[in-house]
Amino acid sequence: MARRISNNQTIKEVIEELIAAYHIGDKLNQARVIGLWDQVVGKMIARETTHLYIKNRILYVKLNSPALRQELGYARTKLVKSLNKAAGSEVISDIAFV
Repeated sequence: MARRISNNQTIKEVIEELIAAYHIGDKLNQARVIGLWDQVVGKMIARETTHLYIKNRILYVKLNSPALRQELGYARTKLVKSLNKAAGSEVISDIAFV
């Protein structure tokens, strides 16, 4: 008869171990930042955003409006801080508006 082994780990602990074992924490954090974009910038700006991706800790944001691209360029530092704070870790170091 098989004996059941007691395991006192929480699901959160097991998931954290799996994330560490498969080295996917950075990708999850990047996906979190991209998912938070709409919430941080608001619906109006999110509607003008066509593509988001992260490469080498830089968030690349493709925008439809050149005027909006220029305005967001002035708020770049604030946006980086807001996105990192919302994600709960330092995921990006800069934003490039293209």
